[in-house]
Amino acid sequence: MNVMLITILMFASMMALLTTGRQVFLLVGAVATISAMALWGTGGIMMPHFNTVGMIYWDVMLSFPAFIFMGYMLARSGMADDLYNMIYKWAGGVRGGLGMGSIGICALIGAVQGTCVSGQVAMGLIALPSMLKRKYDKSIVTGLIQAGGGLGYLIPPSLVFVLYGMLARVPIGTLWIAGAIPGAILAGLYVAYVGIRCRIQPNIGPPLPPEERVGWREKLISMKAGVAPLALLFLVMGLLIMGVTTVTESSAIGALGSIAVTLIYRRFTWKTLVEVVDHTWQLTSVIMWIFVAAILFGAVYQGLGAAKAFDAILGGTIGQNPVMVVAVMVGIYIVLGMVMDDFAMLIVTAPLFIPVLQGLGVNMVWFGVLYCITVLIALMTPPFGFALFIMKGLVPKDSGITMVDIYKSIIPFVIINVGLLLVVLFFPQIVLWLPSVLR
Repeated sequence: MNVMLITILMFASMMALLTTGRQVFLLVGAVATISAMALWGTGGIMMPHFNTVGMIYWDVMLSFPAFIFMGYMLARSGMADDLYNMIYKWAGGVRGGLGMGSIGICALIGAVQGTCVSGQVAMGLIALPSMLKRKYDKSIVTGLIQAGGGLGYLIPPSLVFVLYGMLARVPIGTLWIAGAIPGAILAGLYVAYVGIRCRIQPNIGPPLPPEERVGWREKLISMKAGVAPLALLFLVMGLLIMGVTTVTESSAIGALGSIAVTLIYRRFTWKTLVEVVDHTWQLTSVIMWIFVAAILFGAVYQGLGAAKAFDAILGGTIGQNPVMVVAVMVGIYIVLGMVMDDFAMLIVTAPLFIPVLQGLGVNMVWFGVLYCITVLIALMTPPFGFALFIMKGLVPKDSGITMVDIYKSIIPFVIINVGLLLVVLFFPQIVLWLPSVLR
């Protein structure tokens, strides 16, 4: 049996099984284990065991539960409510101010929790009803919350970068640094779009009425909401960038610091701690099994010659036009992202894409940032983007917002993301400059 046929069988089987809705790690692991046994007989039986044991020695794996704990603990601190209250007081008097401020809060929450869903859900529950109440138009409110939530993919410490770094063997700290400038650019473009559109169409993002505005004293007092979480993020990232700590040590500081933040907000209880630990080990367990499945699948497939198979699939273009190969991969991610989440998409494609990219000499830090921007586009692209359906579930039933409204609201932000993707694709230094300066 040749490599091409095995490639088609393995990936076709995996994609077919994914339609059953079962856990990704079970399906990927099952395909990998059965393939190993079919190809190498009894020798393939030990592959899952050896890959699982080998993963135990990756000390960076310890950072996952610590960062997850940090995100859950900060979420329980009431940070989102306090931050929105701060934005309400500072930016509410400006046209589109609540919308622009919500984007910033989504980015901060996403950075703290390392995912995109957390920021979107928090602002969907807190900011969306508030903006609708104050006559913000439905043509913009759902889009800005979805877009702002997605910034957590690029702004450190992103868990997607941790997973990608593990699979691609790229320093995670370098990935975080590389994502900072594109993340800041994207946030700035979102804010600029909301601000400009609300200036052109004042009725879609009206300022707060004078009676709801507050004085400078209340504004300054409200700023204390952002001090603790921002200080914690700068501590975690600053020590890592300066080389004082490793990723694992930074994650431990973040976990302990999140407890301190909750104590500062006077919202720490033993019940909260128990619940956070419970959520942490559950999510950590799922992630660890995903790693086992992904590594096993990669070991089986790479042993067959992944680069050669993919070269044949692309019609022999590898080595001739690396940019086109990367563009093809980006297109595949956009399609897959409409039906799969970020982790699932990465573990399914990493065994195939990463060896090819490394063989081409592609900078894996640059591609990691490209991947995250591509995931953002996929998750927000109608009609099947994952974030669109999350948003639909968050919309108040009496708001009158339909799925079509959500689609229309997100399109300008998707266009902005595509623009950034093209810029990063053709100007890699936007991604690589800051890591080169700080490392």
